[in-house]
Amino acid sequence: MPDPGYLLGLVLVSAAITWALRAVPFALLAPMRRSPLIGRVSAQLPLGVMLILALSTVRDVAFHDTDRAMGFVLAVAVTIALQLWRRSSALSIVAGTATYVLISTALASP
Repeated sequence: MPDPGYLLGLVLVSAAITWALRAVPFALLAPMRRSPLIGRVSAQLPLGVMLILALSTVRDVAFHDTDRAMGFVLAVAVTIALQLWRRSSALSIVAGTATYVLISTALASP
């Protein structure tokens, strides 16, 4: 069995490294908070992430199957309409997903 002092040393070194790895990003970002570039990136990043997610979803849609394509288009329309009306990302994403699942389920059942 290893020496208790050795084990305590390992725990302390591990804790120090973990703390440093979590603290360093905050320390490095503190001077950048007033940067105009960081302000612009933080304002545009959510839209960019949503655009990438939307495009990656559309990429796999088989538009040659008109029933499924219409279900997809309807679900996207529900998502966009709710987002424009209520300005709630959670509501629009959940409702659009539910719409797509319900339509897909209805089309899959005989």
